[in-house]
Amino acid sequence: MASVEIRVPSRSSKLKRLFYKDGTWAFLLLLPNLLGFLAFTFLPVIASFFLSFTSWDMLSPIQWVGMENYAGLIHDETFIKVFWNTLYFSAVSVPLGIVLALFLAVALDQNIKFKKFYRAAYFLPVISSMVAVAVVWQWIYNPEYGILNYFLGFFGIKGPDWLTSTVWAMPAVIITSVWKNIGFNMLLFLAGLQAISESYYEAADMDGARWHHKFRYITVPLLSPTTFFVTVMSVIGSFQVFDTVFLMTQGGPARSTSVIVHYLYETAFKYFNMGYASAMAYVLFFLVLLITLFQFWRQKKWGIY
Repeated sequence: MASVEIRVPSRSSKLKRLFYKDGTWAFLLLLPNLLGFLAFTFLPVIASFFLSFTSWDMLSPIQWVGMENYAGLIHDETFIKVFWNTLYFSAVSVPLGIVLALFLAVALDQNIKFKKFYRAAYFLPVISSMVAVAVVWQWIYNPEYGILNYFLGFFGIKGPDWLTSTVWAMPAVIITSVWKNIGFNMLLFLAGLQAISESYYEAADMDGARWHHKFRYITVPLLSPTTFFVTVMSVIGSFQVFDTVFLMTQGGPARSTSVIVHYLYETAFKYFNMGYASAMAYVLFFLVLLITLFQFWRQKKWGIY
């Protein structure tokens, strides 16, 4: 009687079949997102890099101009102005937003009444439409009927024409932007505060430390990873600001609030100079990249290893 040999699949072959089966399903499930990334992110990035070396108005044939667009930016007075406006916006809004968000987070991390309500209230502007926020703040800044100038009048101060003044328009935009985004940074700081062990504060209480000592020597050092992350994200976001400027001032008056992204938008979709706008976009990209790399290089100063 002939013997029948039964072959039992090895464990490794089962794992391989399971891997290939799961890998196929994983690829199929990721495919829509991958196609969207390729079509709307990767390919446009590559195309814009090519366009930055060309002259194209979307109607005429594309003409290769080499580094002419990048050289033109150096002598473009408007670009230089919006570049400094962007630095001004970032230099003021980033520290202001971080400091206020930190103090809000510390205050709302205490055992106070209606704590959840306050947290939701401060986070509400983050999820609010920028159009609605711009309309509300334009009313607040109204020189005749605005509540801000009305409040300043109680102290004998004549409020300025906020959004039509070359001096006060940018501070007005900065205040609106900080108010709009402060809830997001506050939430990140709250998460960082939750990760700090109460044992540090209990030991400080036993040593008779006051609240400002605990804040300086416990809270701030242990929040350094969160602070570093918030700083990096805030700087990147500040260099990409557009909607606040576009909705509130349109870059005016006299381009006193126009920033790089706003000028880029006008160059591309108002004047249809796609090559020049693409060059501007890549200058902004490398500027943000260099600043971010510098922040990571200096991260040891934050106590992050």
